Amino acid sequence: MEKSTHTAAPGVLTLQVEGMDCGGCERKVESALGRLDGIEGVAASSVTGSVRIHSQDHGAPPQETIERVVKELGYQVVSQDGQKDPSASSTPWWQTAKGHLVIMTGTLLVVAFALRMVWPSLGNSPFILVTLVGLVPIAQGAWGALKMRNPFTIEMLMCIAALGALAINAAAEAAMVVFLFAVGELLEGVAASRARRSISALANLTPSMARLMENGDVREISANSLKPGQQVLVRPGDRVPCDGRILAGESDIDESPVNGESIPRWRAPGDDIFAGTVNLDAALEVEVTRGAEDNTIARVIRLVEEAQAAKAPIARFIDRFAYYYMPTVVVLALLMAVVPPLVSTMAWSESIYRALALLLIACPCALIISTPAAIAAGLSVGARRGLLIKGGAVLEQLGKLRLIAFDKTGTLTAGTPRVTDVEDWTTGQNENEVLRLAAAMERDSSHPIATAIFSHAQQLGLVIPQGVANRALPGRGVAGQVEGRELSLMTPRHLAEQIVLDEVLSARLAKLESTGKSLAILVEGDRPLGLIAVRDEPREDAIEGLAALSRLGVEAVMLSGDNARTASAIGGSLGIEAYGELMPEDKAERVRTWQAAGRGPIGKVGDGINDAPALAAADVGIAMGGGTDVALETADAALLKNRVTSIAELIDLSRATLRNVKTNVALALGLKAVFLVTTAMGITGMWIAVMADTGATVLVTLNAMRLLGYRVSFSATPTEMQQGEATS
Repeated sequence: MEKSTHTAAPGVLTLQVEGMDCGGCERKVESALGRLDGIEGVAASSVTGSVRIHSQDHGAPPQETIERVVKELGYQVVSQDGQKDPSASSTPWWQTAKGHLVIMTGTLLVVAFALRMVWPSLGNSPFILVTLVGLVPIAQGAWGALKMRNPFTIEMLMCIAALGALAINAAAEAAMVVFLFAVGELLEGVAASRARRSISALANLTPSMARLMENGDVREISANSLKPGQQVLVRPGDRVPCDGRILAGESDIDESPVNGESIPRWRAPGDDIFAGTVNLDAALEVEVTRGAEDNTIARVIRLVEEAQAAKAPIARFIDRFAYYYMPTVVVLALLMAVVPPLVSTMAWSESIYRALALLLIACPCALIISTPAAIAAGLSVGARRGLLIKGGAVLEQLGKLRLIAFDKTGTLTAGTPRVTDVEDWTTGQNENEVLRLAAAMERDSSHPIATAIFSHAQQLGLVIPQGVANRALPGRGVAGQVEGRELSLMTPRHLAEQIVLDEVLSARLAKLESTGKSLAILVEGDRPLGLIAVRDEPREDAIEGLAALSRLGVEAVMLSGDNARTASAIGGSLGIEAYGELMPEDKAERVRTWQAAGRGPIGKVGDGINDAPALAAADVGIAMGGGTDVALETADAALLKNRVTSIAELIDLSRATLRNVKTNVALALGLKAVFLVTTAMGITGMWIAVMADTGATVLVTLNAMRLLGYRVSFSATPTEMQQGEATS
C-alpha cells in the first residue's frame, strides 16, 4: 500500500497508523518515537488511529526512520495525502492481521486438543507448538519495544507469562492464554475501528467530485483541486463541494451536516454556503471562496484532530498513574512468585503460576484508553452538532462553568435594529401612513435605523412612494418631499430645539427611551405626525437559551459597550444582570474581578473580535460566529449554529462526557482490583486474567462510543438537565 504523510504545520508530522487500538499501544508508540533524536513530542491516539509528531526545525529524523520504528513495534503506517485510508476502516475483521492470528491460533488449538485425545502419548507437544506459533507476532512487538528501552508492554508480559507457563508444564493453559490474547486484541481492534468510523465520518461530508463551469462548459473534476475564484454548478440534491458564494440561483440549503441546524436555510445570490451542505431545490452557480484544504469541513476536521491531541487534565493524571501502575504490579508479581514458598508450604509452581497471572493483569490498556476514548467521542459529537471544542482541557472545563458573560449585540440580540413601535399622533389610527411616509424618505439610506424602517414597511406590504430631494440632516435626521409634502424625520432632542411638546407626548418619549429604544419622529412643518421606535431586539432563542443555562445551574450576565440604559433594558427583558458602556478592556477587567471574587469558573461569549480581551481573560472563551474565521480560530470553543441554546448544549455535553470518563475509570480500575485479588488468592487463573484486561478495554471503548448517540432536551426537569441524560 502506498504510504504518505500529512504535515499539519511546520515541524509537525501526522501519520495514520494501523493496528494501534488501545492505550497500551499509544504509550508504546509515544515512548519509542519520543526517544529519537530531534523529536520534541509525540501524541498517539488509538481513537483516531493517528500519531502526531513534533520535531525540531533542524536535526529531525527522516520519515523512513520513524516508519521503521513504528513497524518494529508491530504497526503499519497507512496514510494517503493526509487522509485516513478508506480501506483500513472497511476491512472485515477476518482479513486483518489480528483476525489472521485468531483464526490460526484457534485452528491450531482445536487440532492440539484433538491430537491429545487421539494420541495421548504426544503429551504437551501440540500445545507447545500452538503457544510458540501464536507468540511469534507478539514477541516481535515485545522485542521492538525492548530495543527502544520500553520493557513494560503487554506483549512482553504475555511472552513472559506464556513461556513461564510452559516452564511449569502448563502448556495447555499457555496455548489458551495466547489464543484468548489474540481474541482480545481482535475485539479491541474491532471496537476501535468502529469508533474511528463514527468519529471520522466528518471527512465523508464533502463530495469527491465537483462540476466546474469553464468557458460555457461544465465538466467534472476532483473537489480537492478546486481553487478560489473558480465557478461550480451545484444541482438539486447534490452536496456542496466547496465553501463559496452564490452567483445565480435560489434554493433551500440543508446545513445540518455543518452546524446541526435541522431547518433548511433559504440562500440567494450573494449568500455564502459551506462545503458538505446539501442543495435541496434548484441549481446554483457558486464561486469558490476557499480551497479544499481550507474549507469549513477541512477546518472542522483539523480542529477536532488537534483537540483530540490536547489532553484534558484528567487524562494527563491517568497517564501519570498508569506510568507507575504497571511497574508496581510487576514488583507484586515478583513478590508473589518468591515470597509464598519461602514463608509457607505453597509450591513454587503454584506461586509462579499466580505471579504469571498477575503479570497479565498489569497492562493498564483499559485505564489509559478510558479517558481519551470518551473525550474524543465528546469532541466528535460536538463537531457534528456545530459545537467546536478545542481540546480535552476545554471540554473538561466547560462542565465546571458557573457564570457565563454574554456580549449583547449579535449574541443575545439579533445584531440589527428592528421596528418595535409605530404611533400616529394625528388620528391615533393610521400607523401605516406614518410608516409609509417615513420609509419613503429612508429608502435610499444605508443607516441601520433607515434600513429597519424601510424593511418593516416592505414586510407589511405597503406601497412606498418615491421621495423627492431627500437629504440628510447631519446629526439630526433626514428631510425631503413625499407626495408634495415637506417632511422630516428627527430625533427627540433635535425636535425639542424646534417645537415645545406637551407633557403627554414628552412623557411618552421618555418612557420609550427608558426602554433603550431609538426614536425617529415624523414632522410636517412644525407639526409632529407620529413616531417610529427601533431597537436591537433579543434573539428568538435568547430566552430559551438562558432558561436552559439556569436549569443547568449556570448564571448569565450581559456585558455591553452600548449605553447603560439600552443594556439595562435588554437585560431586564431577558431577566439577567446587565452592564453597559464598557470598553473591551473594561469587559476583561470585569471578568477578572468576578474570578477573584470566586464566582467562577467563568465563560465569555462574544464575536471573537472586540471581545478578544474578555475571551482571553475568561476560563473558557466561546465565539459565536456562524462559521467565520474568527469563530473558528480565536476562542476555546466556537458555535457554528450561532444560537444561544448551543451554550447550554456545550456545558451539558461536557458534563455527560466527564460522567462517561468517570464510569470508564471505575470500570477499568474496578475490574483490575477484583482480578488482582482473586488471582493473588488463586481463585482465578491466567486465561481469566487475559479476559480481565482485554475485556475491560473493550467495555470502556464501547461505553465511550455511547456518547456518539448523545442527545439533550432542554425541556427536561432541572434534575434531569443536571444529569444530562445521554441516549444511544
